[in-house]
Amino acid sequence: MATAVFFHAHPDDEAIASGGTMARAHAAGHRVVLVLATRGELGEPVPGVLREGEELWQRRVEESYRSAEILGAERVEFLGYRDSGMIGEPTNDDERAFWQADLDVAAGRLAAILREEDADLICVYDDHGGYGHPDHVQVHRVGVRAAELAGVSKVFEMTMNRDAMLRQMKSGGFPGDEDGDFENRRRAMNMDEMGSPESMITHSIDVNDYIDRKREAMLAHASQIAPDSFFLQMSQEYFMQAFGSEWFIEIGRERNGGAFLDDIFG
Repeated sequence: MATAVFFHAHPDDEAIASGGTMARAHAAGHRVVLVLATRGELGEPVPGVLREGEELWQRRVEESYRSAEILGAERVEFLGYRDSGMIGEPTNDDERAFWQADLDVAAGRLAAILREEDADLICVYDDHGGYGHPDHVQVHRVGVRAAELAGVSKVFEMTMNRDAMLRQMKSGGFPGDEDGDFENRRRAMNMDEMGSPESMITHSIDVNDYIDRKREAMLAHASQIAPDSFFLQMSQEYFMQAFGSEWFIEIGRERNGGAFLDDIFG
Protein backbone atom coordinates (compact mmCIF):
# COMPACT_ATOMS: atom_id res chain seq x y z
CA MET A 1 0.00 0.00 0.00
CA ALA A 2 1.07 3.58 -0.69
CA THR A 3 1.12 6.86 1.22
CA ALA A 4 -0.51 9.89 -0.42
CA VAL A 5 -0.11 13.45 0.85
CA PHE A 6 -2.83 15.92 -0.12
CA PHE A 7 -1.60 19.51 0.21
CA HIS A 8 -4.29 22.18 0.39
CA ALA A 9 -4.48 25.90 1.03
CA HIS A 10 -7.38 26.24 3.47
CA PRO A 11 -9.73 24.08 5.52
CA ASP A 12 -12.62 22.86 3.30
CA ASP A 13 -10.48 22.79 0.13
CA GLU A 14 -9.67 19.16 0.82
CA ALA A 15 -13.34 18.16 0.88
CA ILE A 16 -14.28 20.08 -2.25
CA ALA A 17 -11.26 19.34 -4.47
CA SER A 18 -10.15 15.87 -3.39
CA GLY A 19 -12.53 14.47 -0.80
CA GLY A 20 -13.71 11.59 -2.94
CA THR A 21 -10.20 10.57 -3.95
CA MET A 22 -9.06 10.67 -0.34
CA ALA A 23 -11.97 8.50 0.79
CA ARG A 24 -11.42 6.09 -2.10
CA ALA A 25 -7.70 5.84 -1.29
CA HIS A 26 -8.43 5.12 2.37
CA ALA A 27 -10.98 2.45 1.44
CA ALA A 28 -8.36 0.78 -0.76
CA GLY A 29 -5.97 0.54 2.19
CA HIS A 30 -3.64 3.43 1.37
CA ARG A 31 -2.41 5.89 3.99
CA VAL A 32 -3.85 9.37 3.49
CA VAL A 33 -2.18 12.47 4.95
CA LEU A 34 -3.66 15.98 4.83
CA VAL A 35 -1.44 19.06 5.00
CA LEU A 36 -2.98 22.54 5.15
CA ALA A 37 -0.93 25.64 4.45
CA THR A 38 -3.16 27.95 6.49
CA ARG A 39 -5.96 27.85 9.03
CA GLY A 40 -8.29 29.86 6.80
CA GLU A 41 -8.33 32.89 9.07
CA LEU A 42 -9.85 35.18 6.43
CA GLY A 43 -12.85 33.12 5.44
CA GLU A 44 -16.31 34.59 5.95
CA PRO A 45 -18.13 32.66 8.67
CA VAL A 46 -21.73 31.64 8.27
CA PRO A 47 -23.70 34.15 10.39
CA GLY A 48 -24.21 32.98 13.95
CA VAL A 49 -22.05 29.88 13.66
CA LEU A 50 -19.19 30.90 15.97
CA ARG A 51 -19.45 30.34 19.70
CA GLU A 52 -19.00 33.28 22.04
CA GLY A 53 -15.33 34.24 22.16
CA GLU A 54 -14.38 31.76 19.46
CA GLU A 55 -12.00 32.81 16.69
CA LEU A 56 -12.76 31.67 13.16
CA TRP A 57 -9.41 29.93 12.82
CA GLN A 58 -10.15 27.83 15.91
CA ARG A 59 -13.40 26.59 14.43
CA ARG A 60 -11.80 25.90 11.06
CA VAL A 61 -9.05 23.80 12.63
CA GLU A 62 -11.70 21.80 14.48
CA GLU A 63 -13.64 21.35 11.24
CA SER A 64 -10.51 20.20 9.43
CA TYR A 65 -9.99 17.33 11.84
CA ARG A 66 -13.62 16.29 11.52
CA SER A 67 -13.46 16.37 7.72
CA ALA A 68 -10.20 14.42 7.75
CA GLU A 69 -11.78 11.76 9.95
CA ILE A 70 -14.71 11.41 7.56
CA LEU A 71 -12.40 11.09 4.55
CA GLY A 72 -10.00 8.65 6.18
CA ALA A 73 -6.95 10.89 6.58
CA GLU A 74 -4.75 9.45 9.31
CA ARG A 75 -2.67 12.57 9.89
CA VAL A 76 -3.41 16.29 9.65
CA GLU A 77 -0.68 18.93 9.69
CA PHE A 78 -0.72 22.72 9.36
CA LEU A 79 2.32 24.48 7.87
CA GLY A 80 1.69 27.52 10.08
CA TYR A 81 1.07 30.29 7.57
CA ARG A 82 -1.72 32.85 7.56
CA ASP A 83 -4.52 33.01 5.00
CA SER A 84 -3.56 35.53 2.30
CA GLY A 85 -7.09 36.47 1.27
CA MET A 86 -8.34 36.85 -2.28
CA ILE A 87 -6.11 38.19 -5.04
CA GLY A 88 -5.50 41.92 -4.86
CA GLU A 89 -6.48 42.27 -1.20
CA PRO A 90 -4.13 44.18 1.15
CA THR A 91 -3.83 40.99 3.21
CA ASN A 92 -1.73 39.53 0.38
CA ASP A 93 1.11 41.74 1.68
CA ASP A 94 0.98 40.54 5.29
CA GLU A 95 4.42 39.12 6.08
CA ARG A 96 2.69 36.19 7.82
CA ALA A 97 0.65 35.33 4.73
CA PHE A 98 1.36 32.14 2.82
CA TRP A 99 1.67 34.23 -0.34
CA GLN A 100 4.69 35.95 1.23
CA ALA A 101 6.35 32.73 2.41
CA ASP A 102 9.91 32.07 1.37
CA LEU A 103 9.61 29.26 -1.16
CA ASP A 104 12.44 27.11 0.15
CA VAL A 105 11.51 27.60 3.80
CA ALA A 106 7.89 26.60 3.20
CA ALA A 107 8.93 23.74 0.93
CA GLY A 108 11.38 22.58 3.57
CA ARG A 109 8.58 22.30 6.14
CA LEU A 110 6.48 20.27 3.74
CA ALA A 111 9.42 18.16 2.60
CA ALA A 112 10.07 17.16 6.21
CA ILE A 113 6.54 15.72 6.38
CA LEU A 114 7.01 13.94 3.05
CA ARG A 115 10.20 12.34 4.36
CA GLU A 116 8.61 11.35 7.68
CA GLU A 117 5.80 9.67 5.79
CA ASP A 118 8.03 8.19 3.09
CA ALA A 119 5.37 9.55 0.75
CA ASP A 120 4.78 7.86 -2.58
CA LEU A 121 2.93 10.80 -4.09
CA ILE A 122 1.76 14.32 -3.39
CA CYS A 123 -1.29 16.15 -4.71
CA VAL A 124 -1.10 19.94 -5.17
CA TYR A 125 -3.06 22.42 -7.32
CA ASP A 126 -2.45 23.29 -10.94
CA ASP A 127 -0.02 26.12 -11.66
CA HIS A 128 -2.68 28.85 -11.50
CA GLY A 129 -4.34 27.45 -8.40
CA GLY A 130 -7.51 26.50 -10.22
CA TYR A 131 -8.88 30.03 -10.24
CA GLY A 132 -5.98 32.28 -9.26
CA HIS A 133 -6.26 32.46 -5.46
CA PRO A 134 -2.79 33.45 -4.17
CA ASP A 135 -2.68 30.65 -1.59
CA HIS A 136 -3.66 28.07 -4.19
CA VAL A 137 -0.95 29.26 -6.57
CA GLN A 138 1.53 29.08 -3.69
CA VAL A 139 0.43 25.51 -2.87
CA HIS A 140 1.51 24.53 -6.37
CA ARG A 141 4.89 26.25 -6.09
CA VAL A 142 5.66 25.01 -2.59
CA GLY A 143 4.34 21.51 -3.22
CA VAL A 144 6.33 20.96 -6.39
CA ARG A 145 9.50 22.25 -4.72
CA ALA A 146 8.92 20.08 -1.63
CA ALA A 147 8.56 17.01 -3.82
CA GLU A 148 11.92 17.83 -5.39
CA LEU A 149 13.56 18.24 -1.97
CA ALA A 150 12.08 15.02 -0.60
CA GLY A 151 12.57 12.94 -3.73
CA VAL A 152 8.87 12.30 -4.32
CA SER A 153 8.62 11.56 -8.03
CA LYS A 154 4.84 11.35 -8.44
CA VAL A 155 3.23 14.78 -8.30
CA PHE A 156 -0.41 15.32 -9.21
CA GLU A 157 -2.09 18.65 -9.82
CA MET A 158 -5.68 18.81 -8.60
CA THR A 159 -7.73 20.75 -11.11
CA MET A 160 -11.19 21.24 -12.60
CA ASN A 161 -12.24 20.00 -16.01
CA ARG A 162 -13.03 23.30 -17.71
CA ASP A 163 -14.52 21.70 -20.81
CA ALA A 164 -16.82 19.41 -18.85
CA MET A 165 -18.02 22.36 -16.76
CA LEU A 166 -18.75 24.37 -19.90
CA ARG A 167 -20.63 21.47 -21.47
CA GLN A 168 -22.74 21.03 -18.37
CA MET A 169 -23.40 24.75 -18.14
CA LYS A 170 -24.35 25.01 -21.81
CA SER A 171 -26.77 22.12 -21.55
CA GLY A 172 -28.45 23.55 -18.45
CA GLY A 173 -26.94 20.72 -16.46
CA PHE A 174 -27.06 22.50 -13.10
CA PRO A 175 -29.75 24.40 -11.22
CA GLY A 176 -29.76 28.03 -12.32
CA ASP A 177 -28.45 27.25 -15.80
CA GLU A 178 -31.84 26.58 -17.31
CA ASP A 179 -32.38 30.16 -18.49
CA GLY A 180 -30.07 29.51 -21.42
CA ASP A 181 -27.96 32.63 -20.84
CA PHE A 182 -24.80 30.62 -21.36
CA GLU A 183 -22.44 33.27 -22.74
CA ASN A 184 -23.19 35.85 -20.05
CA ARG A 185 -22.83 33.24 -17.32
CA ARG A 186 -19.58 32.02 -18.86
CA ARG A 187 -18.11 35.53 -18.81
CA ALA A 188 -19.43 36.36 -15.35
CA MET A 189 -17.82 33.26 -13.88
CA ASN A 190 -14.58 33.74 -15.82
CA MET A 191 -14.94 30.15 -16.97
CA ASP A 192 -12.29 30.36 -19.68
CA GLU A 193 -9.61 30.74 -17.01
CA MET A 194 -10.97 28.27 -14.48
CA GLY A 195 -9.42 24.84 -14.09
CA SER A 196 -7.67 23.18 -17.01
CA PRO A 197 -8.61 22.19 -20.55
CA GLU A 198 -9.56 18.56 -20.91
CA SER A 199 -6.60 17.96 -23.22
CA MET A 200 -4.18 18.52 -20.31
CA ILE A 201 -5.93 16.32 -17.75
CA THR A 202 -4.45 12.85 -17.28
CA HIS A 203 -6.66 11.34 -14.56
CA SER A 204 -10.40 11.28 -14.01
CA ILE A 205 -11.18 9.65 -10.67
CA ASP A 206 -14.69 8.27 -10.32
CA VAL A 207 -15.71 8.99 -6.74
CA ASN A 208 -19.44 8.33 -6.98
CA ASP A 209 -19.14 5.43 -4.54
CA TYR A 210 -17.78 7.93 -1.99
CA ILE A 211 -20.02 10.88 -2.85
CA ASP A 212 -21.84 10.72 0.50
CA ARG A 213 -18.51 10.90 2.34
CA LYS A 214 -17.50 13.89 0.25
CA ARG A 215 -20.77 15.65 0.95
CA GLU A 216 -20.51 14.87 4.68
CA ALA A 217 -16.95 16.25 4.76
CA MET A 218 -18.12 19.44 3.08
CA LEU A 219 -20.89 19.77 5.66
CA ALA A 220 -18.28 19.36 8.42
CA HIS A 221 -17.03 22.83 7.44
CA ALA A 222 -20.15 24.43 8.85
CA SER A 223 -18.45 27.77 9.44
CA GLN A 224 -18.05 28.18 5.67
CA ILE A 225 -20.68 25.99 4.05
CA ALA A 226 -24.22 26.48 5.32
CA PRO A 227 -26.60 23.51 5.03
CA ASP A 228 -28.80 25.65 2.77
CA SER A 229 -25.92 26.68 0.49
CA PHE A 230 -26.43 26.31 -3.25
CA PHE A 231 -24.42 23.18 -3.89
CA LEU A 232 -25.47 21.35 -0.74
CA GLN A 233 -29.09 21.92 -1.72
CA MET A 234 -28.48 20.19 -5.06
CA SER A 235 -30.36 16.98 -5.63
CA GLN A 236 -28.23 13.84 -5.47
CA GLU A 237 -28.28 13.69 -9.27
CA TYR A 238 -26.95 17.22 -9.69
CA PHE A 239 -24.44 16.78 -6.88
CA MET A 240 -23.03 13.66 -8.52
CA GLN A 241 -22.78 15.49 -11.85
CA ALA A 242 -20.86 18.30 -10.19
CA PHE A 243 -18.66 16.33 -7.80
CA GLY A 244 -18.71 12.68 -8.90
CA SER A 245 -15.40 12.98 -10.74
CA GLU A 246 -12.17 14.51 -9.49
CA TRP A 247 -9.57 15.62 -11.98
CA PHE A 248 -5.77 15.47 -11.87
CA ILE A 249 -2.79 16.26 -14.06
CA GLU A 250 0.21 14.05 -13.37
CA ILE A 251 3.30 16.15 -13.87
CA GLY A 252 5.52 14.62 -16.53
CA ARG A 253 2.85 12.39 -18.05
CA GLU A 254 1.58 13.12 -21.54
CA ARG A 255 -2.12 12.70 -22.19
CA ASN A 256 -1.64 12.19 -25.96
CA GLY A 257 -5.37 12.22 -26.56
CA GLY A 258 -5.92 8.83 -24.94
CA ALA A 259 -8.46 7.85 -22.32
CA PHE A 260 -8.20 9.26 -18.83
CA LEU A 261 -6.43 7.13 -16.26
CA ASP A 262 -8.63 6.29 -13.29
CA ASP A 263 -6.25 5.66 -10.38
CA ILE A 264 -3.51 7.92 -9.03
CA PHE A 265 -1.92 4.86 -7.44
CA GLY A 266 -1.65 2.98 -10.74
